[in-house]
Amino acid sequence: MNIDWMAWTPVTASFFGFIVLMLAGMTVWQILSPSIARRGFLPIVTTRGDRLFISLLGSAYIHLAWLGLTDLAVWIATVISVAFLATVMRWG
Repeated sequence: MNIDWMAWTPVTASFFGFIVLMLAGMTVWQILSPSIARRGFLPIVTTRGDRLFISLLGSAYIHLAWLGLTDLAVWIATVISVAFLATVMRWG
């Protein structure tokens, strides 16, 4: 398979690798300790998996907006995304 057209930088590979690790970790956590739906600051009742999905979508939008609106380094968007993920997972 020829995937040379894909610009896999170390940052991009790390980002997607981290997502894979999070999904695997959440799967193991869900098997060992099933989540309970709760309501946080999000306007819906969510489980851990729901909050992770919302966080991943938000992180994707943060990165896309960062790339489209700024010329700054992508790692800054990653730091913002990790803070967003932690906030949504904890209090969402």
